[in-house]
Amino acid sequence: MEKKYIFNLETTKIELHFEKSEYNALTAEQKTELKGAFLWSRTGGCWVSRAKEPNLWWAKRVAAKLGFTEEQRQGERLSFSEQVERQAERAERRAERYEQYAENAERRGANLQKPLNHMHGDIAFFTQPIIAGHAGSQAFARRRERMFAQYERGFEEYRKSAYFQDRAQTARETADGAKYQDVAYLDRRIKECKKEIKAREKNIIHYEQTLFAIENGEKKKRYDGTPITAEMVNGWIQHELELVEKAMDKQAFLEACVDVCGGIRFSRDNVKIGYHVKVKGSGDVEVIGAGPQNITYRILTGGAKGMVLTAAYAEITEIVKAEEDRETHPFTVGERFTAEQYVRDGDSYKWNRVRITYEIVKASSKTIQLKPIDGDGKIITRKPRKSYNGRWCFSIDDSTNNTFYKSAKVSEAG
Repeated sequence: MEKKYIFNLETTKIELHFEKSEYNALTAEQKTELKGAFLWSRTGGCWVSRAKEPNLWWAKRVAAKLGFTEEQRQGERLSFSEQVERQAERAERRAERYEQYAENAERRGANLQKPLNHMHGDIAFFTQPIIAGHAGSQAFARRRERMFAQYERGFEEYRKSAYFQDRAQTARETADGAKYQDVAYLDRRIKECKKEIKAREKNIIHYEQTLFAIENGEKKKRYDGTPITAEMVNGWIQHELELVEKAMDKQAFLEACVDVCGGIRFSRDNVKIGYHVKVKGSGDVEVIGAGPQNITYRILTGGAKGMVLTAAYAEITEIVKAEEDRETHPFTVGERFTAEQYVRDGDSYKWNRVRITYEIVKASSKTIQLKPIDGDGKIITRKPRKSYNGRWCFSIDDSTNNTFYKSAKVSEAG
C-alpha cells in the first residue's frame, strides 16, 4: 500500500508519520537509512528530514524505500522576511538557553573548587607527608586526593561555561541579524540568488521543450528506463516556478537590506587601478585590476605582503589613496620570446619537446599579439599584468616556465 509523506511548506522539509509498531518492523538497514536522512521530532511526533528544499532528493529516496511515494502538501510558504524573523526568535531563545547553561556550569565549577580554595594558606594541608599503614594518615590522603580531583572537575565545568558563552554569542548575533547589516555578505547572497534564478529558468525552458515533445508523441524516459509523462513534467515545471519565486523573494529582501545599509558605495566608476583601499579582512591593499564585478588587489603589508587576490566592490570599506595608475605594460613590437612547448609527433601518442620563438607583431595599451617566427603558426593575444613584485609579465601557456617578465616603465601618473 502506497503511503504519503508530508511536505511542510513552512519548514520546506518532509515528514514521515507512522506508528511505533511500523518502526519496530523495519530492518536494521532501513532504520540506519532512516536515521541518516531524518531526525525524530518529539514535538511533531514524526520523522523530519535533515535537509530542506531544494536538497530533498536523498530524503525522498529513503522515504520511497519505506513506501512513502506520494506527496501531501501542508501549510503555507513563508516569505523570506518571515523566515528571518522566525530564525531570529529561535536564535534568541537558543541564546537564552546557552547563557543559562554557561551560568550553571560556572556555578558548578565554583562549587567544585570551593573546598580546596578554602585550604589556601594552610601549608600543612598541602605538604603533610602520608605515613604508610597509618589509618588516619591514609584517610587524610584519600580525602585530599578527592579534593584535588574535584578541583580538576571544576576546571572542566569552567571550560563548559566558556563553550556555552561562545554558543550564546553566536546565537545572539543571529538573533540581532548582524549578517543582514554586512553589505559584503548581502552582495554575495544576492549574486547567489541571481545565479539560482538563471539556472532554474534554464531548467524550465528544458522542461517545456520536453513537454512539447511528449505532447507531440515522442517517448521520453528516465535514466532507469521508466517513462516520463506529461503530468510529471508539468509537476517539475511548477516546482521550478515555485523555487524561482522563492529566490526572487529572497533577493528582494536582501536588496532592501542593502538599501538600509546605504547601498554599495564603490564600483569601477569610483575605484581605479592604482588606488589604495581597505578591503574587509585584508587591510590596506593596492588595486591592480578593476572589472565590472570585482577588483584584483595586491596586499601591501603583513606576512601576506605581495599576495594577489580578488574581492567584490562591496568588500571595499574605504579608499585610502585615490591616485590612478596610468602606467602601461613595457612590451613592444619586435620583441622575441622563446618558449619550450610539447607538440604531438604525427598521429602517434608521442609528444616532443620543442623550442618555439614568438615575436610581438602588435601591441596596444592593454594587450599584445604574438606570432611564431617559424612556420605558419597562428597569432595569439595575451594581456600583460603586473606580478606580485611589481614587474610586468605575460604567459604563453599554462607553464610557469613560459611566463616572461619585464621591468615597468616610469609611471606617467600625474
